[in-house]
Amino acid sequence: MSHCVITGGAGFIGSNVADFYLSRQKRVTIVDNFSRPGSEKNLLWLKARYRKRLKVVAADIRNDDCELTAAMEGAEAVFHLAAQVATTSSVADPREDFEINALGTFNVLEAVRRSATRPILLYSSTSKVYGKPADLGIVERGGRYAYEGDCQGVSERRPLAPDSPYGCSKCAGDRYVLDYAHTYGLKTIVFRQSSIYGPRQFGREDQGWLAWFSIRAFQGRPVTIYGDGKQVRDVLYIKDLVEAYDAAVRNIQTTAGQAYNIGGGPSNTLSLLELVEMLDHESPGKLKCSFENWRPGDRPVFVSDIAKACADFGWRPATGVREGVAQLIEWIRGNAALFEIARPALVQRGAAG
Repeated sequence: MSHCVITGGAGFIGSNVADFYLSRQKRVTIVDNFSRPGSEKNLLWLKARYRKRLKVVAADIRNDDCELTAAMEGAEAVFHLAAQVATTSSVADPREDFEINALGTFNVLEAVRRSATRPILLYSSTSKVYGKPADLGIVERGGRYAYEGDCQGVSERRPLAPDSPYGCSKCAGDRYVLDYAHTYGLKTIVFRQSSIYGPRQFGREDQGWLAWFSIRAFQGRPVTIYGDGKQVRDVLYIKDLVEAYDAAVRNIQTTAGQAYNIGGGPSNTLSLLELVEMLDHESPGKLKCSFENWRPGDRPVFVSDIAKACADFGWRPATGVREGVAQLIEWIRGNAALFEIARPALVQRGAAG
């Protein structure tokens, strides 16, 4: 592959995907409307590293216009990452959520279908399309929630059952992407992603919880935990996700028209309270936490069964939770100015180990 397009390419995942391919001498076109906080900082970072082979198209996927179509020309792969990404925001404004995640995805699919090269399209979906799989049974074990019995996580065989506007809009995009493979013969792939974290992530309270907690810890500012903090997610370090993208595209003869659950899997799980404990050992001071009621769409536990991805394109996570969190913390330490962090406190803490 010599040229790829990344919608939402200035976001957390998008900028890491762009860096991966640009560092391998590929041409990359970023399509972004730069509405996400941190996106302009990520673009400046990419431009500083790569003066050549990087093209930027300022466009909104809600508009099915010539800019979107033109951006696809000559591409061999499209990574569709542009999205409204927060459940709470979807509850507050379901129309905007629908227009970005459902209509926007439709527009991207049509642009790909109209393209002369008809590139591979990989869609970043979400584990939220499964809703709350309560029938698996949820127990408290060792101060954290877990599935009852020996369940290895949620597989792709589970019916889709979204229970929030965000889950519904992403589910609509998910189904459209798979249908365009069957109806129009496009080479499309769906990744139903769990909690992704790592450098270039400007987390917020309503999305990107691992980065949000980590940044707040180094700012010396409090966080609010919704629920009791025992909720568990399988977490995946960004480098492992990008390598999964690349592996799926390289194995398109197998992956076309398929959906994959992509996360850290049963070996890489983390609760909110466990993250707080990690951060208390690494940050300048103890992270102050308050507790509020659970939010709509919150789940006590979600763990992805990643066996299908392992079987179809030979991928599995290589970065453990502690290693990945340490690398995220190191990035935050080295980029204090991005987060208005008091650098002397960080230097002192870093020197102390």
